Amino acid sequence: MPIIQSVERALQIMELFDEYSTELKITEISSRMNLNKSTVHSLLKTLQKHGYIQQDSESGKYMLGLKLFERGNLVVEKTDIRKVSHKYLQELSMKTGHTLHLVIMDGKDAVYIDKIEGTSANVLYSRVGRRAPIHSTGAGKALVAFKPQEEIDQIFDGYVFEQRTANTIIDKQELLEELKHIREQGFSLDKEENELGISCIAVPIRNHTDQVIAAFSLSMPTPQLDHDQTRAIIPMMMEAGKQISKALGHRL
Repeated sequence: MPIIQSVERALQIMELFDEYSTELKITEISSRMNLNKSTVHSLLKTLQKHGYIQQDSESGKYMLGLKLFERGNLVVEKTDIRKVSHKYLQELSMKTGHTLHLVIMDGKDAVYIDKIEGTSANVLYSRVGRRAPIHSTGAGKALVAFKPQEEIDQIFDGYVFEQRTANTIIDKQELLEELKHIREQGFSLDKEENELGISCIAVPIRNHTDQVIAAFSLSMPTPQLDHDQTRAIIPMMMEAGKQISKALGHRL
């Protein structure tokens, strides 16, 4: 099936914007896209007409439009896992004071689809909609660990093991051993593997066919991870995982 170049370019323009580049000049977009300004201007005006791009009247810079927020919310609202799990994650956050994330897998990435801020919020990296590596996050490892070995092999075929911190597992065989351990104990840990100073505990969520379709993680400052009080949180998380899975039709 042929790719429509103008559509692809329009999508690529929108993907230039992130938390580090929230506003861009047309010259910056032109340079990053390696396109002349007239072509970029036409694409921007089309996106602007439909609300996907907006322009600051004073600076002339472009930014993402509210139409993306509107469409994104439609997708989120259709994601039943988010609706079902939210109250359980909220309850856990209230009991523990820590930040909870709900994560699904998209391709070879983990994607945050819900976040409940704890009273002791210390997590800098995450936000709803953001992608994260599966090899360096607790939720990412929980999403992968319970898949069939054939699927795990496919996921890590050509996978780039980015070193996020000094603790990140970047050896495939070492990670496979870690995934085996996660399967045995039923939960995963991230000890400053993705963000310095932050550790996570993560638990899988299953559907009616016993497939792991999501995972949720609890984040905390690393020094708290080895406290007895923190260890007591794990059974609470495991129980919440069972209850969410049950609500999604999983037979315990």
